[in-house]
Amino acid sequence: MAQVEKFAFQAEINQLLSLIINTFYSNKEVFLRELISNASDAIDKVRFQSLTDKSVLDAEPELKINLIPDKEGKTLTIQDTGLGMTKTDLINNLGTIARSGTKNFMEALQAGADISMIGQFGVGFYSAYLVADQVKVVTKHNDDEQYIWESSAGGEFTITLDTTGEKLKRGTKIILYLKEDQLEYLEEKKIKDIVKKHSEFINYPIYLWTTKESEKEVSDDEEAEEEEGKAKVEEVTEEDEQKDKKKKKVKEVTNDWELLNKTKPLWTRNPKEVTKEEYASFYKALTNDWEDHLAVKHFSIEGQLEFTALLFIPKRPPFDMFESKKKRNNIKLYVRRVFIMDDCKDLIPEWLGFVKGVVDSEDLPLNISRETLQQNKILKVIRKNLVKKCIDLFTDLSENKEDYKKFYEGFSKNLKLGIHEDQQNRTKLAELLRFSSTKSGDDMTSLKDYVARMKPEQKSIYYITGESKQAVLNSPFIEKLQQKGLEVLLMTDPIDEYAMQQLKDFDSKKFVAITKEGLQLDETEEEKKKTEEIKASFEPLCATIKEILGDKVEKVAVSERITKSPCVLVTGEHGWSANMERIMKAQALRDPGMSSYMTSKKTLEINPSNNIIVELKKRSDADKGDKTVKDLVFLLYESSLLASGFSLEDPSTFTQRIHRMIKLGLSLDGDEPAEETTAADDDLPPLEEDTEGSKMEEVD
Repeated sequence: MAQVEKFAFQAEINQLLSLIINTFYSNKEVFLRELISNASDAIDKVRFQSLTDKSVLDAEPELKINLIPDKEGKTLTIQDTGLGMTKTDLINNLGTIARSGTKNFMEALQAGADISMIGQFGVGFYSAYLVADQVKVVTKHNDDEQYIWESSAGGEFTITLDTTGEKLKRGTKIILYLKEDQLEYLEEKKIKDIVKKHSEFINYPIYLWTTKESEKEVSDDEEAEEEEGKAKVEEVTEEDEQKDKKKKKVKEVTNDWELLNKTKPLWTRNPKEVTKEEYASFYKALTNDWEDHLAVKHFSIEGQLEFTALLFIPKRPPFDMFESKKKRNNIKLYVRRVFIMDDCKDLIPEWLGFVKGVVDSEDLPLNISRETLQQNKILKVIRKNLVKKCIDLFTDLSENKEDYKKFYEGFSKNLKLGIHEDQQNRTKLAELLRFSSTKSGDDMTSLKDYVARMKPEQKSIYYITGESKQAVLNSPFIEKLQQKGLEVLLMTDPIDEYAMQQLKDFDSKKFVAITKEGLQLDETEEEKKKTEEIKASFEPLCATIKEILGDKVEKVAVSERITKSPCVLVTGEHGWSANMERIMKAQALRDPGMSSYMTSKKTLEINPSNNIIVELKKRSDADKGDKTVKDLVFLLYESSLLASGFSLEDPSTFTQRIHRMIKLGLSLDGDEPAEETTAADDDLPPLEEDTEGSKMEEVD
């Protein structure tokens, strides 16, 4: 019998094993990923050797990985035809010499790292003890005999020369004696799921030894043949003949090898050789989407840094795209075709969270825990390249009007979020934006096209934000601009407000919100002089209106932006617009304190050419204390609140005013019984009787 040699584990490895065995870590499936990854590395090594010496493959030319579950023996075997290990390798690699990774991994665990990162510290083999209480390694190297390494992790391991077991041609066989509570890893479905998740794109075929039960029909006489072969001469009746024709179903058990990693890593191939159908098939396998992708970008970066990426844009956005608890991104990170993680938030910014695909790096070290990833410079370079390529992909897509329309409907919010968050790429992203405008009809226009249509004297890009296209098209704010033939962009998406806070200009043209102060339209010297005269003549009315409204408005001024409406409410240039105020009020978790300093001071701008304002001026000049003027000012203020996109502070008072106006119009004011007058009526500024009523009608 071969001599058994005993060795003690190095202290740090012993400590690591103790931690792994006693862990409460729930995601124990990573052991299979680590052992398959190690098997793949071993095959890589022998393949590399074969490039200069083909004879190393003579013993076993086929490069593969076999998985063999044995429910009766409660063992799971992982076998490869890789390089194998010599006796010295076994002693050094599996026990006595602590890798630097052992210590690093222990420190990372104490710092809160995930145990699933074990393989990335070069000590992935020991993850076998997550599920097994005993591990046996049988290995054969071309330059040595076949040896068995065995340990129950009790502080020591044994190495024996294998003279009796099944002879390996070359490679390593790891036999895991599973713990009683880990027998689920012998189930075919479980093994298939783990391989699909973690090891689907390993370069070498992974075969699973499967057991299939099938029902086979066996006739009675065949069954009889299996019994004693006694020759009997009997009279055959018709009934017996019927019996002969009857067949029994017998369960038959068959075993076979099943290839698990059928999907090959498409990103490793030359993009010119991959068909559209292959991309579609790979996309569906990767994402479980039932539709084909909308666009794809397949590229490799070479030089100081090497990585390959395959990025897809889906046809429609996921329903939970902006859910806070949703997985941050859909990019799977591989290192040399071994799956590392799919939730690396530093790989791609949040605004590109809808992009799906894979990134396979040749440079990222395998000691790549989530903690070290954050400081990894390589990752930052990958991220920068991914963002650049995504923007290139969107730009290419924008050349196809129909496809881009579909893309923009689904993902315009993401582009605008990018404008808000990504300062470096803001200019490029601005070129991808599309908006409705007063001249675009049912189509949308790009900023580039808007600038191309601008009048020679026009210095700014005008825009208005609001709740709907219809609402902004009917807004009093665009009256003067339309009269002058100036195009206005109509922004009706709530995120437009946030994007425009960051997007100050485009192609050296400043953005101007036409609902805020600071709107300056070109005028001739003659027009300027006339405007100054009008402002001077309406100054007393402005003062009267300000006195009536008090703190409701910061100031009252003559407007240069309206031609038909009697008045509008304008907000400060740097505060919230009316639309932004509406959006913020709708936030369930908003900070009430923010409203106090971000809510804009309002300016009431009056239209000197509107006959209501002209009549109001006459009455105010005649009698500053005219109660009708006071009531009309409140009514005009509240109606302009609505027209300018604000909400009413007290809708009931406003409706009372409207009802009283209706009564006046119907001459009902004096006919109502006194007891029906409500308290709310008493609070309103009283309207003058009869004679004053006729004056109100004159104003109408």
